[in-house]
Amino acid sequence: MQLRTNNLKFMIKTTVLCVILTFSIHTQFYAQEIIEEVAQDSIVTQDTINGQNSPMVNDTINTAVETVKAPFQKTKIDGVAAVIGENVILDSDIDIAYRQLMSEGTSNSDVSRCQLAGSLFESKLYAHHAVQDSIVVRDAEVNSMVDQQLAYMTNELGTVEKVLKFYKKDNLVDFRKELFEINKSNRLSEQMRTKIIEDIEITPEEIREFFDDIPEDERPLFSTELELAQIVIEPEIPEEEEQKVIDRLNQFREDIVENGSSFATKAVLYSQDPGSKSTGGKYTLDRKTNFAKEFKDVAFSLQEGEVSEPFKTDFGWHIVKVDKIRGEEIDVRHILLIPEVTRKTVDEAKRLIDSIRTSIVSGSIEFKEAARKFSDEKETREDGGQLLNPTTGDTRFELTKIDPILYDQVSKLKMNEVSLVIPDQDRQGRKKYKLITVLNRYDEHIADYANDYLKIQELALRKKQIDAIRKWQSEKIMDTYIKINGEYRNCEYSGNWLKK
Repeated sequence: MQLRTNNLKFMIKTTVLCVILTFSIHTQFYAQEIIEEVAQDSIVTQDTINGQNSPMVNDTINTAVETVKAPFQKTKIDGVAAVIGENVILDSDIDIAYRQLMSEGTSNSDVSRCQLAGSLFESKLYAHHAVQDSIVVRDAEVNSMVDQQLAYMTNELGTVEKVLKFYKKDNLVDFRKELFEINKSNRLSEQMRTKIIEDIEITPEEIREFFDDIPEDERPLFSTELELAQIVIEPEIPEEEEQKVIDRLNQFREDIVENGSSFATKAVLYSQDPGSKSTGGKYTLDRKTNFAKEFKDVAFSLQEGEVSEPFKTDFGWHIVKVDKIRGEEIDVRHILLIPEVTRKTVDEAKRLIDSIRTSIVSGSIEFKEAARKFSDEKETREDGGQLLNPTTGDTRFELTKIDPILYDQVSKLKMNEVSLVIPDQDRQGRKKYKLITVLNRYDEHIADYANDYLKIQELALRKKQIDAIRKWQSEKIMDTYIKINGEYRNCEYSGNWLKK
């Protein structure tokens, strides 16, 4: 009997320990429900051993249950919405995605939890197979994405504390970890999708077949498109203004190196980089991180703990400190100061662009020639100021999808007409001026195979890629361990996630 009692105590303690461990991970049940089920299991086990419950056993069970139950009463544990391969999707993951959409201005009626869940299922499926296919995402790249996200959130909501409150998180460390895992999974997912379609090509015959299969009354309507060029004049930064920021950065450096001042504190107080100011100027990067070359060259030349001399990039003047070196990755902090332009140089820039416009309108110089000769925009100057559409990579801008500010500037321009002088700002918020002209205008029309071949080719290729992704997804859903839980089993999905 003593052996049975000891065994029973061991089984009860083990059961209760399992309950406690269950609470330490995410689960889809209420704590109350789990505890009652475990308690019932314990009573059944006792019946098997002795035939009935002893007072000692019942007291032990009741005490253990109340002890475990107390902290969790009226609290729902973060549930497991689904398991896709080796990836767990929690209710909180869907909550974060939902709140992110809300923070970006999406209406509650525009997207449902079922739609968000389906999107996350797809992302996790791609991420799971990306790992299986040995696709690698560098931690430095993900950390940089998290830094930018947090900076954006903080800028939108005001403080880190408000960000944590909005996303219902207790501390920044745990929130960063969640964002890291979400971003890493998303990046793996993107690379897996790219791998699926990277070798897909389309032949002229397939393009013709795609177009011919579209009924005439259903052929796409292409909106009005424009080809644009611009001339940009930026006020010069006087040498004395540049020297001011160099001297100030040198003073910061001396305070940090000689007097032990905190680099992070100075970054919070003085840096003009909105992307890192709130985190003390911190970034994690490697050689492939999308940073200015001059910045990376300086950062990777430093030893751990070393602070650089002031140096210049297109963004302004910096000093950098290396906090940690981890193989190919480094944690750095930087302070950015941006030299000011003066009223005098702003007025000089305005007079220059007025004279350029006068010369173009009078026919003294062509727009493209003036752009090559005078424009301060390096990216477009050599092409006569012609703009490339960042979305499509070609020279046409669809008028209905154009940036609203740019739309107001060009929608009423005729071919080769030059806009009035347009005030603008650079990345640092400094004033600049520009002129815009319409090089070509393509009015709204029904798709024509000869005139719109490149657009039709793009549509045909996109359809072929989508078909390949759908086929891949259908096959992988059947080959992958998938478990959908709770309310998400009642959703309607585009994919066969329930394997019916």
